[in-house]
Amino acid sequence: MKTIMLFFAVAVLASCAPKVGPNVDGDGFMAKGYDVTEYFNDRALEGNDAYTSTYNNAKYKFLNQENKDAFDANPDKFEPEYSGYCAYAVAANKKVGINPESYAIQDGKLYLFYGNTLEKWNDKGAEKLQKEADTNWTTLKGN
Repeated sequence: MKTIMLFFAVAVLASCAPKVGPNVDGDGFMAKGYDVTEYFNDRALEGNDAYTSTYNNAKYKFLNQENKDAFDANPDKFEPEYSGYCAYAVAANKKVGINPESYAIQDGKLYLFYGNTLEKWNDKGAEKLQKEADTNWTTLKGN
């Protein structure tokens, strides 16, 4: 009976542990308020407070109504991989913040990076690291 009670207590505590959500700034914005649709135009531009949306527990800012409408029509297309955490760090099995001006579009997906990790991502093989990050993310996203 004690073993069952202990197992139950551990299960309850584990289910109550806080989950780390998307990588948002202090105001709840993904990519530190940069317009995620503009990355696909090869531009890192801050969004405007007048154009915002919410998706998957993160807020997003956009440069204009057109970009907001594009995001709202297909948010999965623009949502950063790994909930906005640094892709290079996720490949190393860690969650690290980002520099919103360090990014890559690879296979139609948005990857964000911290510091000089984009250079490392490219130097060490983006395709290989992407596969490692995809594998690691299945565990990291719940922690």
